[in-house]
Amino acid sequence: MTHAHITSWLLALILFVIAYGLHKSGKEKGSKIVHMILRLMYLFVIGTGIWMLYTLGSLPPMYVLKTLVGLWVIVALEMILVRTKKGRQTTILWTQFVVALVLVLYLGMTLPMGLWHFG
Repeated sequence: MTHAHITSWLLALILFVIAYGLHKSGKEKGSKIVHMILRLMYLFVIGTGIWMLYTLGSLPPMYVLKTLVGLWVIVALEMILVRTKKGRQTTILWTQFVVALVLVLYLGMTLPMGLWHFG
């Protein structure tokens, strides 16, 4: 299930970049379609994450923290796209996204269920 989770969030990040790029280049219809597909990928990311938590049996605090930071990443991605479409400032959201992404990747790599172990 770890591979499905990593694949889903990696696809979500790629779709985010595509949706953002399409919007910035003025292709609103394409951006809207990719944004809707991205929202579906959010559900896959959350679903695979919940499944991984379920397989743990208990809820260790570090996995709960990783879950919350992962949700923070998803919210930041969505807010960046929505505010960009509305023509509003996104600097703070980009900062939050980078911080949350680095934190969730670090937690994912250092926790025992992760693929890479360092710490």
